[in-house]
Amino acid sequence: MNPNDLSEMIAAILILAGTFISFLSAIGLVRLPDVYTRSHAASKSSTLGVLFTLVGTFIFFLFSDGFFSVRLLLGIFFVFLTAPVSAHLIARAAYITNVKMAETTVKDELGEAIEKRKQSK
Repeated sequence: MNPNDLSEMIAAILILAGTFISFLSAIGLVRLPDVYTRSHAASKSSTLGVLFTLVGTFIFFLFSDGFFSVRLLLGIFFVFLTAPVSAHLIARAAYITNVKMAETTVKDELGEAIEKRKQSK
C-alpha cells in the first residue's frame, strides 16, 4: 500500500464521518423540542461535521495533488470560530425575547445568572 492510497483512505473516512455527523445534526434539528436544544444540535454537531469534511478534503488535495489549500484552512478556521458564537447569540436572543423552553427543561442557568447580575447592580 503506497502513501497516496493511505492518505486517500484517511480522507475518505474523515469525509464520511463528517457526512454522518452532519446527518445526525439534521435529525437533531428536526426532532429536538425547542430553539435552545436545536441551536445546540446545529452548532456542535454540524460544526464538527463540516470540520471533518473540510479536513478530509484538505488531506486529500494535499497528498494526492500536492496542493496546499489556504482557502480550506480559512474555511476550517472560520467555521470553527463563527458557528458556536452565532448559535450562542441566537439562543441568548431567543431567551431575552422570552421564547419558551421545552417542558422537559430541568434547569435555567441563564435566568439565575441574569438575576444575580440584577441584584449586584
